[in-house]
Amino acid sequence: MYVAVMTYLGFGIVTLFGYFRDFLRAVGIEKCHLAQEREEQKDFVPLYQDFENFYTRNLYMRVRDNWNRPVCSLPGPVFDLMERVSDDYNWTFRLTGKTIHNAINMGSYNYLGFAENNTDFLKTVADKLCQYGVGVCSTRQEIGNLGIHEELEQLVASFLRVESSMIFGMGFATNSMNIPALVGKGCLILSDEVNHTSLILGARLSGATIRVFKHNNMHSLEKMLSEAVCSGQPRTHRPWKKILIMVEGIYSMEGSVVRLPEIIALKKKYKAYLYLDEAHSIGAVGQTGRGVTELFNVNPADVDVMMGTFTKSFGAAGGYIAGKKELVDYLRSHSHSAVYASAMSPPVTEQIIRAMKCIMGNNGSTEGIRRIRQLAENTRYFRARLKEMGFIIYGNDDSPVVPILLYMPGKVVAFAREMLERKIGVVVVGFPATPISEARARFCLSAAHTRAMLNQVLHHLNEVGDGLCLKFSRLKYSSCPDLHEETDSELGS
Repeated sequence: MYVAVMTYLGFGIVTLFGYFRDFLRAVGIEKCHLAQEREEQKDFVPLYQDFENFYTRNLYMRVRDNWNRPVCSLPGPVFDLMERVSDDYNWTFRLTGKTIHNAINMGSYNYLGFAENNTDFLKTVADKLCQYGVGVCSTRQEIGNLGIHEELEQLVASFLRVESSMIFGMGFATNSMNIPALVGKGCLILSDEVNHTSLILGARLSGATIRVFKHNNMHSLEKMLSEAVCSGQPRTHRPWKKILIMVEGIYSMEGSVVRLPEIIALKKKYKAYLYLDEAHSIGAVGQTGRGVTELFNVNPADVDVMMGTFTKSFGAAGGYIAGKKELVDYLRSHSHSAVYASAMSPPVTEQIIRAMKCIMGNNGSTEGIRRIRQLAENTRYFRARLKEMGFIIYGNDDSPVVPILLYMPGKVVAFAREMLERKIGVVVVGFPATPISEARARFCLSAAHTRAMLNQVLHHLNEVGDGLCLKFSRLKYSSCPDLHEETDSELGS
């Protein structure tokens, strides 16, 4: 209760000061740095809604230095940051010319460490760059369909153990542009309340009716399915043309894993369709990296639409839709992303092929399996140590996405700045990306992180957690001795 009250009190104080500063701007005492209408346009419909920008002006700008930091190196397990300072309280920044070298990267989605610059590993990518160039300059429907695009689609279908697949140049557009091709007016979408923005945008663009069920709550989902089947559409009570359940494999802000077997059971019971977004789970979970279907040992054919991205575990860009051949053939001619978007860049395509073959072991090595196992080991170790320290963390033990609850807005800012001072790059997230009372830091584990790196991060987390009073959990497992002196055999036991 104390934490909740202090969190809301903190937001209340900065909001009050925000209104006070807006008053000072209105009377001309304080300068307004944001864009605003010219005096001769005062009778027009306003382009800039004053209240909508309130959060940006008075809350976000005060802490903007914690986001959009310029990176000047490979986003591997360590990276370099360009140092910047602000002379006007974060309204503008200037670079100092200095570089923060070898900061430990705990924010990138480089789950399997394929965001790398090893020349031996990237030789085939360099060859394809020389052969095809960087861009295709056409859609695949015209003259942008290359042989390596079809090779990748066959490889994705084989990897996922489905009939067919289709690739797209942008992961966000894979959701937002394909969902409107699958459902429309007269259809019902049942969406998890913490689904990604790309899923939400795709659902809104489709014109279908959208209903939101509680996160990973099967009772809430079944209640909505039952009402949809029994009552049908509003007013007319005609049956819905389609009922589509939209979920994610691993939820990017929660770190939780979808309850896939139970959702499949409900989908079959009520004759609905299932759309599974595996952006964060493909490659990252499952014994061979095949995502949540492998993690729960369910038949991939039970998932009607399998979606995933190549931007995370594969160290590239783009996304895919996979499933039955009829589904993929339909999308090739009806998806806006397929018809109008430029084809995937050839070197990016080759990077995905290289990473996927490595994961599958098609290149004759066991490097892919080693990375999958290393990621799982790092994930379990990091989560266990955070719990022992007394942090409140969200998510499943198998999830490499690890949110640490910080709650109070002031502590979010202090945490990010303090960790950067210790040369650790972290991602902090607050309202409106999370509920106003659940601001957090999100750590993303990688197979490229060594045990020494994780121990260093945990050591600093322990100190910062004590200094900022962030250890809110009542379940204290131990006093957490010096982590650097622990041996692998002790950790394994």
